[in-house]
Amino acid sequence: MYLLFSVLITTILFVVFKLFAIYKVDTFQAIVVNYIVAFAFGLFTSQTTLNMAYLPNKPWFIGAVILGVLFISIFNVMGLTAQRNGVTVVSVASKMSLVIPVVIGFLLFNEQLGVFKIAGVFCALFAVYFVAQRNQTNIAANKSMLLPLLLFLGSGVLDALLNYIQVHYVPPNEIALYSATIFLSAGILGVLILTIKVINKSTALTFKNSIAGIILGIPNFYSIYFLLKALEVATIEKSILFTINNVAVVLLATLVGLLLFKERLIFKNYIGIALAMLAIFFVLNKG
Repeated sequence: MYLLFSVLITTILFVVFKLFAIYKVDTFQAIVVNYIVAFAFGLFTSQTTLNMAYLPNKPWFIGAVILGVLFISIFNVMGLTAQRNGVTVVSVASKMSLVIPVVIGFLLFNEQLGVFKIAGVFCALFAVYFVAQRNQTNIAANKSMLLPLLLFLGSGVLDALLNYIQVHYVPPNEIALYSATIFLSAGILGVLILTIKVINKSTALTFKNSIAGIILGIPNFYSIYFLLKALEVATIEKSILFTINNVAVVLLATLVGLLLFKERLIFKNYIGIALAMLAIFFVLNKG
């Protein structure tokens, strides 16, 4: 049930971003509010009491601040990708980023890179390329590739750093607090940028954008929360669970894009979706 909830809520996250474009929501304002909401939910589920005075002394604090900056940056790219390229593209580009930690592990930590993982890396790269294709001129096609590529690379670096800090510096009872600190860092940075924009009169705060941020913040937090809970109680290998999760999100997001938003896929897009599923299985294979 936890895995099912994670898949559903992750897909809802992509759908919410798509709806922002339809209802003319200021994506950046909504994302700032979203992180404040996610921080509040992180505190609510935390097993430890937040003491701001001692927080900078945590060994993971600096890493959490850096991750906060990356989070808000990548989340903006995700929102723009969903709005301009569609739900299918954003799901594949973000889920294929799992190959980046594999490559980083090989380059920086001398981890083994077997035949299956090499095949997975190439499948993921081609999956992002094919799924982002549209019937466009060459110039328009190159522009449409930029956001999915940035999302793919950015999400991968984010995942690698997030996992490295959590494994080496975060004790189990501080995971929720660690997550909440990341959300808080992203929220503070967002508030600072938003304040500058308001002072310069380049944007105006609206009630609609705040409500949109609350709607976004709840699935943003719980998509991660339910996946962590699934990992906690799973009776199968974590790699298999991640495989099921990623494939299910890609397939469900594609279905939602086709049925709800009438996204039109060309033959190359279907090739990309197939390669995405292959990449997930290859990367998580032990061979």
